[in-house]
Amino acid sequence: MAGLKRYSIMMIMMHLLNMLHVHGFLPSLNKHYAALHRLPKNEPLITALRASDPSEQSSNPEIDVTLDDRLYRIRLPRATGIEWGSDLSFSFVYVRDMEPSGPASLSSIVSKGDQICELKPVVLDANTDSDSETDTTTVIPLIGASFDTVMRAFASLDASVRDVDLVFFKGTKEELKNLCKGASSTSSSSSSNPDGLVKITVIQNKGSKDESTKIIMAKEGANIRQTLVDNGINVYQSFTRWTNCKGKQLCGTCIVNIKEGSENTNRKSMDEESTLRENPDSYRLSCVSFAYGDVTVETFPPIKASQWTR
Repeated sequence: MAGLKRYSIMMIMMHLLNMLHVHGFLPSLNKHYAALHRLPKNEPLITALRASDPSEQSSNPEIDVTLDDRLYRIRLPRATGIEWGSDLSFSFVYVRDMEPSGPASLSSIVSKGDQICELKPVVLDANTDSDSETDTTTVIPLIGASFDTVMRAFASLDASVRDVDLVFFKGTKEELKNLCKGASSTSSSSSSNPDGLVKITVIQNKGSKDESTKIIMAKEGANIRQTLVDNGINVYQSFTRWTNCKGKQLCGTCIVNIKEGSENTNRKSMDEESTLRENPDSYRLSCVSFAYGDVTVETFPPIKASQWTR
């Protein structure tokens, strides 16, 4: 129930941010975009869609929309009339809905479900009083970016920016990933995760003579705790195996270590951060962790005694 309440509150906050943006109420918060380029986990995806000539990449960092017929660039007013959405990973933001009379809807080009890939402000040239696209205009890469990053990208636009050039991809998140990895448009429907499955590699009793590894194929977005329990793997240490809350996020004892693939899981909530504050960043409460890609999980990671007093 607590998890459901948190999810509902998050969705309400996302909707309010969307509405503020749709109606142009978000202020110009920052004239600099450097922080918006901190996407190291997704940089290979972004680079894959840029110009093939390395000399062109430095001078023209924009996505090459000619690489695939599902990519397109469109100019819209900064108040696009788009309501943005994402899955529980809160990344790979897409068009969730559009105002019927908004610019995006009236364009007849943007569709629900289109993935946002890039934002470029259209700067007004004060000398010619015309829209200019100079090399100094910052291109903001948004492939795989978090929901917060996309909202900040729009909120940080300078007050002088009236229009934006947006790049969208008509397809699913997995199709976009495949395209970035070099898949052609004819083969993009074949996902790197067959049938929408992800691989969860579970290392049990690490470092002991009983150490073992088990590989589980689960549906994308699977809850890690439930997946492990369904496969006969215990995630609880000591007596909490019998006194736990059965995955309701009340006891804080289903701790695992995401050894690899943490970028393929959802972000930690404030409650989870607080519960695990004395532990490494890779430690997660498995009951509120979801796998959206391949992950390696270690059960029974070492924890401090104070963990059990909360």
